[in-house]
Amino acid sequence: MIVLLATSLPVLAQTNAESSDALPASPGSLVSAPTTSPSSPDGWLSPGTDPQNRLGKPFLQHLVEDQKQFWTAPFDLDNNSKKTLIPFVGFTGVLFASDDWLSKQVPNKPDQLNRSSNISNYAVYSLIGAGGGAYLWGHLTNNDHLKETGLLSGEAVLNSAAVSYVFKGITQRPRPSDNQGSGFFQGGMSFPSEHSAAAWSIASVVAHEYPGPLTQFLAYGLASTVTLTRVTSQNHFPSDAFIGSVLGWYFGRQIYRAHHDSTLPGGAWGNLLEDKHTDGSRNPKRMASSYVPLDSWIYPSLERLAAMGYIRRAYLGLRPWSRMECARMLEEAEEAGLGHAEGTEAQGIYRSLADEFVVERSRLDGAANLGLNIDSVYTRVTTISGSPLRDGAHFGQTINNDYGRQYWEGTSFISGLSTHAEAGPFAFYVRGEYQSAPAIPSYPLPVLQAIADKDRTIPSPNGIDQVSQFELLDSYGALKLGNVQFSFGKQTAWFGPGESGPWLFSDNAPPLMMLRINSDEPFRIPLLSKILGPAQAEFFIGQLSGQQFVFDNNTVLGPNVDPEPYMHGEKISFKPTRNLEFGMGITAEFGGPGLPFTWGNFIRTYYRHASDIAEKPGKRLSAFDLTYKVPGLRNWLTFYLDSLVVDEISPIGSTRPSFTFGLHLPRVPYVPKLELRAEGLRTARTENEFAPGFVYTDRRYRSGYTSDGNLLGSWIGRAGTGGQAWLTYWLSARSSLQGGYRAQRVDMKFLEGGTTNDFSFRWNQVFSDRVGLSAFVQYENWRFPLLASDQKRNVTTAVQFTYWPQWRSK
Repeated sequence: MIVLLATSLPVLAQTNAESSDALPASPGSLVSAPTTSPSSPDGWLSPGTDPQNRLGKPFLQHLVEDQKQFWTAPFDLDNNSKKTLIPFVGFTGVLFASDDWLSKQVPNKPDQLNRSSNISNYAVYSLIGAGGGAYLWGHLTNNDHLKETGLLSGEAVLNSAAVSYVFKGITQRPRPSDNQGSGFFQGGMSFPSEHSAAAWSIASVVAHEYPGPLTQFLAYGLASTVTLTRVTSQNHFPSDAFIGSVLGWYFGRQIYRAHHDSTLPGGAWGNLLEDKHTDGSRNPKRMASSYVPLDSWIYPSLERLAAMGYIRRAYLGLRPWSRMECARMLEEAEEAGLGHAEGTEAQGIYRSLADEFVVERSRLDGAANLGLNIDSVYTRVTTISGSPLRDGAHFGQTINNDYGRQYWEGTSFISGLSTHAEAGPFAFYVRGEYQSAPAIPSYPLPVLQAIADKDRTIPSPNGIDQVSQFELLDSYGALKLGNVQFSFGKQTAWFGPGESGPWLFSDNAPPLMMLRINSDEPFRIPLLSKILGPAQAEFFIGQLSGQQFVFDNNTVLGPNVDPEPYMHGEKISFKPTRNLEFGMGITAEFGGPGLPFTWGNFIRTYYRHASDIAEKPGKRLSAFDLTYKVPGLRNWLTFYLDSLVVDEISPIGSTRPSFTFGLHLPRVPYVPKLELRAEGLRTARTENEFAPGFVYTDRRYRSGYTSDGNLLGSWIGRAGTGGQAWLTYWLSARSSLQGGYRAQRVDMKFLEGGTTNDFSFRWNQVFSDRVGLSAFVQYENWRFPLLASDQKRNVTTAVQFTYWPQWRSK
């Protein structure tokens, strides 16, 4: 951690003292031409003060000045600069904690390692050659701009290399290929990556000298290739490559800023943490933002406003939403009249949400994207009397869509805290909790044998020990670049409309360790959006856990095989009209024993489907959803559809889709505080082609569409039909009384079938916007002949206390 601070402090030291002057672009040009000189020095080196850049004494003097400023910058930190360290240190800390695990996922094949190493070397040599060539060609042709580009590139490389080797000597971290772990002070030279530092140094100078989109794409794309391949060649851990890249980009940016001749073309150096427009206003497209957790009160509130017609930009089939996106939705609601209306149900919802997102709305208006917040502290006690259901992949679940938390007969306990922070393009979110739950006994041998026969495995005990541990839920770091936000860490997603749970991906299982890339706000696709309207999209790739593999029906691997398989998912949603939203998505499981993670196998999951398991790259699911506000009743009634198909391009036109139909009344006529929602679900039926239960299962991934034994999609299971309904009376925007009913009927040809019926009541009450109480009681009766010869009953009660500190750093 000391090394991390020493590395990051100089990078972030200039946050609040930097110039925000922007250099306007020349019309029709890919580069920017300055019309005025940059502003005065502000703590690094005097910007643009050496119009006679050349080799010799000024160059050597610059190197000394650059190094002096880098090493003394930490002593010049002010309070605001120190705050910016929090997300950066948090994100890098996540990388440090994940280094060993991530490095073990790299295929250990000589051809793969050599190819990655060669790519990184050639890419670095190409960038160095480009820098040197620019200087020589500029010298021969008297092109001062090219000559300066080559000179500053060389200066940046030398500085970043010097700092990299100092840290290498201090940290002595072994390389992943040495198989000595990911620790420090063991005689290695891995931290940080000098290849990444060199590549990003040159790319940063080139991108600042020639700030056109094509130049930046090529320069940063080549540098990113170096960063990635230093990891995939097992020459460096991910944190080595990341810190090296940051050092390189920083030196390139700062050296350009200090020594660029302001009479030559080039871009503005901008602000390290906030890009600004030419008028000095901050650019929200450079402001990262954490995501609203899926179990937050914010979603039903925003959904009600959208259903009432006050918000058009809410994409209901693609969640979670970022806090900045929620703030934009509120601005739209204000423009629709809620900012001035009084005494209506919608106005009460709007005011509660406006209080929640007051900081984010100020950032949209120009405030700095900088802060640390403690969101909530909560404690929940759950007691189950009677025999519960806990296996949605084969029978049913008494508790669903609860982040895969363990439960069984007796008392379970959780106590947790959530917090988030932002600093310009960086964001950080952590939610951790202590969990305690009773042990779960294994099924009897006859049940295990029946399950093994259905799943084509061999019987193995499935009991789980008592849980008493601290567990991270959603915990990640994020980086915002333009309209795209990158996040890495433990995360969840909700790919579909409705309340009971999407078919494609939900929070029924624990959060996955994943890389997520998503559009933070709606965007338009040339030509296509003229027909389909603006879109939002998301991509993720993560790793499952608790999977089981069986070969030749004799050899058992798992659960928790090594390596565990991966999953990638994509979803895009369009809004052609104010009343219509539709989306398409896929997920695919791939990798694992006998099928290593390679980019070739990853690409094959999109198009390859083989009957031979040896040739099949993975398990693929495709989904389609639609939300439609009924004409004439558009502010009163919303209809939605969610569907899924296995190993087909789309549920549209398929003869074997699984589907959910739903309707939502945000307010019942003459009773504006009463909300009604109802959904009917059915798993695919194709007895002529597949036996019941084929959905959410696979011949290669014998644990099916699960992680840690929990379904990743809908609770209805692999062969179920049923429904769920809720009637909610809103006492206020955050307090409510809700009655619910849930029914499930499993096909008798799937593990002898069964039925489940749940009746529930929930009370949510918020006191003074700081303290909340939630009480829940559910009565369930079920009968699955394979589990029990007679009908079983259980009662679940839960009480949760939540405290929202509303604490924000100043």
